[in-house]
Amino acid sequence: MSDRQGFRIELDPTPAQRARLGRHAGLSRVVENFCLEKVRAALDQREAEKTYGVDEKDLTPVPWSAPALERAWRAEHWRCFPWFTADGLSSRIPKEACRVRAAAFKNFFDSRAGRRKGRKVGFPAWRKRKHGSRFRYDADRARPAGQRAVKLPGIGTVRTREAMTWLTDRLDDERARVIGATIREIAGRWWISFQVEIDRTDVNARRTVAADAPACGIDVGVKTFATIVDDDGTVTEIHAPKPLKNALRKLRRANKALARTQKGSKNRAKAARRVGRIHLDVAHQRADFLHKTTTMLARSKQAIAVETLNVAGMVTNRRLSRAISDLGFGEFFRQLAYKTDWYGSTVWAAGRWFPSSKLCGGCGAVNAGLTLADRVWTCECGTVHDRDVNAARNLLVAMALEQQAA
Repeated sequence: MSDRQGFRIELDPTPAQRARLGRHAGLSRVVENFCLEKVRAALDQREAEKTYGVDEKDLTPVPWSAPALERAWRAEHWRCFPWFTADGLSSRIPKEACRVRAAAFKNFFDSRAGRRKGRKVGFPAWRKRKHGSRFRYDADRARPAGQRAVKLPGIGTVRTREAMTWLTDRLDDERARVIGATIREIAGRWWISFQVEIDRTDVNARRTVAADAPACGIDVGVKTFATIVDDDGTVTEIHAPKPLKNALRKLRRANKALARTQKGSKNRAKAARRVGRIHLDVAHQRADFLHKTTTMLARSKQAIAVETLNVAGMVTNRRLSRAISDLGFGEFFRQLAYKTDWYGSTVWAAGRWFPSSKLCGGCGAVNAGLTLADRVWTCECGTVHDRDVNAARNLLVAMALEQQAA
């Protein structure tokens, strides 16, 4: 059995390699914008041809696909972008940039036709330098060259800041293979993310959840990140670090310093990197908390009952949007789903309209007037409920009833 998994490591490039990485990121941006320009030009040409009475079948074709975009690039880059060949940049970057653009066009049409889940996706826009530096290699063109180095076409062998023993051991005995790699700059630091197809059988077997592990219900919230009720009645609360909230004062000062600098100056670039480092620290703290929490739950609970939240709708609340975004509910549920699959536990999600907080666990009545401010409430039957504990217990009971019915 093979799984697809990501493996990210920070690079430690020399100054010359940093410049080379930046040139490849610029190449990817140029190719993506070239593809967008070709598509827009073809669409404008079609509109003009329609006014001339040209039949639909004779209209100028639009290069929507990656192969068509790549053919257009190969036909014109020598004339429009001679520096691509002169600088000896990797030919794999334009290939992947064309695929990225083609995927964006497909996402747009699928979203408009209702075939794509999630919020509506707009027509692709121009990529700008301020959108960040990143580029991709296909297949295993970029791969580890030992435990502390990676080989990147067009750049050379770049050292990493940590050892990659976990990955290299599996590549050596063919338990894993690299199927792609993305390189990205974040706050002045360069990272490589390997997309890996890997056999996790040995890892999952060692960490499989115990057969006598409890089932639980989990209610998530802003005040208490997760209230966990086990089937033996044990109640556990997990509090999130809220890294963005703790970094707001530092972030405010850094943004003020950035606003005072002159556009285009070296001081402005330094100030922008300082802001980026703060955001990166916040993201790392949040990711560390979510990974540790979801791994603990997936390896210690036999079955987990959770609620289905409309996170996109919740963040439209101006009073709570920042706090909700700081907690990372969506990422929490995503990680919980794939980790329980790894370790042999299961996740059951209640329907979006299941009244977990409003439902009395004693008599089954629904308190329709319950508000977010009501942390403790008393049912007409006399039962006093802690809002979060009651919600987690109701989720656990609903999961058990559905499993019994099945």
